[in-house]
Amino acid sequence: MAEGTVTVYTDGACRGNPGPGGWAAIIMFGGSEKLLAGGEENTTNNRMELQAVISALSALNRKCSVSLFSDSKYFVDSMNLGWARGWKLRGWKKKDGKPALNPDLWEKILELDSLHDVTYTWVEGHSGQEFNERCDRIATTFADAFVSGRR
Repeated sequence: MAEGTVTVYTDGACRGNPGPGGWAAIIMFGGSEKLLAGGEENTTNNRMELQAVISALSALNRKCSVSLFSDSKYFVDSMNLGWARGWKLRGWKKKDGKPALNPDLWEKILELDSLHDVTYTWVEGHSGQEFNERCDRIATTFADAFVSGRR
């Protein structure tokens, strides 16, 4: 049984695809808020979206009921529609036999997902949702830091 309810918002950003990228996650629990963020010099937008989720779920130190919000349809659909689990079962291949992208990150997400009771919800990006907008600004700041050489 889950010991607490946690709300998580995540986002990833990339300047070019591939290019410099950033990610951010906001974790909210019982009136507290924790921000996690980072970036990579050469990555893709999807990898940054996935890294934000991994970082957020990795930060939870006990089984939780998690409501995770992301503006990545790629991520949310992959989890809610069972695509990621299917890719894993097929040896990280899609139904058409082509390789699934980012199997290293998906492997970690599926592992972390199994530790918690997670509900994944898509939110429209750049629609004024406060926490999604904050994650976007922070992720973009990390990506821009690589572009400007501040990292």
